[in-house]
Amino acid sequence: MSARGLESEFEELLLRAIPGLEAQWRGATPEEIAQVERIAGRPLPGFYRWFLSRMGRSMGALTHPYIDFSAQGVIACYAERKVASHPRFLLIGRESRDMMPHTFYDLDAPVREDASVFDAFTPEGEVHGGFETFRELLAFRALWTFKVDKLPQQCEGSFAGETPDILPSLDPVLRRLGFRTPIPTGSFCGLYERADAVLICKSTPRADPARVMGFFLGGSDARTLRRALGAVATESPLEVEVDEWTPALP
Repeated sequence: MSARGLESEFEELLLRAIPGLEAQWRGATPEEIAQVERIAGRPLPGFYRWFLSRMGRSMGALTHPYIDFSAQGVIACYAERKVASHPRFLLIGRESRDMMPHTFYDLDAPVREDASVFDAFTPEGEVHGGFETFRELLAFRALWTFKVDKLPQQCEGSFAGETPDILPSLDPVLRRLGFRTPIPTGSFCGLYERADAVLICKSTPRADPARVMGFFLGGSDARTLRRALGAVATESPLEVEVDEWTPALP
């Protein structure tokens, strides 16, 4: 799929999850985008350029309470020497809390007109989690915050498999149940929507496919969630473990 097609699907997802968002977001100026590109020292990933042009000054309701993803925030962080320039890694999210890591791009790990993102205190420091693409990070957060977390019944847990790569086992079951995937994702992030339920799952990107994925599932009631998870447990080779129900079940 072309970059334009990918961004169209992503924008549709955001506007469905957060009605009215298009009236709130504000894009960075061409000069601000050019400044970020000069800091990177190479062409920006297609999705990041789209993100900056659409939400590079304000993400509206999608704004993170502690992480500044704006072009101005990125430029200021480098200008103030809070983070050192690096030929491979580009800071894209400035964390305001001292004890929490920033968000960086790995520009040497391009995929689907985007690139891998991870959390760290310095560009070459210890990695804390991450996503295969920035697009997946934002979509996961949008569905979690504005869909799963607002549904009447929620649960969280994990899917585990004897063989690596969870999604090929999970995907056909959820599609039979009527779930759809709003945007293309890789092997480390699954996003599924249905009128009465939303399931999101992820694992930290690494060289080998994941054997375990954490999930968050929200729906209209506990019966709906149990039926979906029961189908995964009986129709796929995956083991399903639920760690918590919100609200707690009687």
